[in-house]
Amino acid sequence: MLRMKPKATGISPPAKSDCNSENGGWEVRPGGMLVQKRNIDSNQNFSIVPIIKVRVKYGSSYHEVSISSQASFGELKKMLAGPTGLHPQDQKLLYKDKERDSKVFLDVAGVKSGSKLVLIEDEFSRERRYLESRKNAKMEKASKEISAIRLEVDNLAKQVAATELEISGGKKVMESVILNLIELLMTQLIKLDGITADGDVKLQRRMQVKRVQKYIETLDMLKIRNSTLSNKSPKVAFQQHHKMFTGQMQMPIHGHYEQKKQANLAAERSPAPVVVTTNWETF
Repeated sequence: MLRMKPKATGISPPAKSDCNSENGGWEVRPGGMLVQKRNIDSNQNFSIVPIIKVRVKYGSSYHEVSISSQASFGELKKMLAGPTGLHPQDQKLLYKDKERDSKVFLDVAGVKSGSKLVLIEDEFSRERRYLESRKNAKMEKASKEISAIRLEVDNLAKQVAATELEISGGKKVMESVILNLIELLMTQLIKLDGITADGDVKLQRRMQVKRVQKYIETLDMLKIRNSTLSNKSPKVAFQQHHKMFTGQMQMPIHGHYEQKKQANLAAERSPAPVVVTTNWETF
């Protein structure tokens, strides 16, 4: 009797997985991802970074420092800044007669507990830092001076605006007022010219210079317009002109009335002469 072969369904039987084998150390996550098996041993020992003690010679003095073996030479420099009085940027650390970079780690360089290092002062770095600090102080001083000038120019700008308003309204101002404002602005311009600056401070100085020059040009134009105006204000000039015009109108009317009155009286006292307007025929 022939045996019937089972009908193929396309599904293979599950293969034996080695996910849980001791050699593999892998596990399948719920999402189907195969990852390295996690260690769930609660008694796992973590490595502790040891603390080492090193001796650092600076001049004729020795300084013993306790520091992590995985710290950098830069961190060691910061710890030495206090006892030595040297800025970290002014320090050079030598280990086995070789200067070590601040970013290098102690254990990588082979520094161990009891190792000896030599600290010397970096003259070039100290000089460079000194020059940089002087430059920063100079820029800070220049910035303060420009700020003070800006406040003074703000005050003068208000006076320029008030003067322009008066002249635009037709009122003549004293020329000395305009000249005084120009002189004060020129003084601020000279102060700005004497300030040495770089970067953003230089840009601030340039902006104030252009601003002062603009106000001086405005005052020069106002000086010309002011010279063409009358010394009296428009209101006073109108009142005086109206009064003069009214007086001129009243005087001729009064005089004409008196003359007419006198003429009428004279006509009543003496007969008027006969005026012949037609040539009559003589008989």
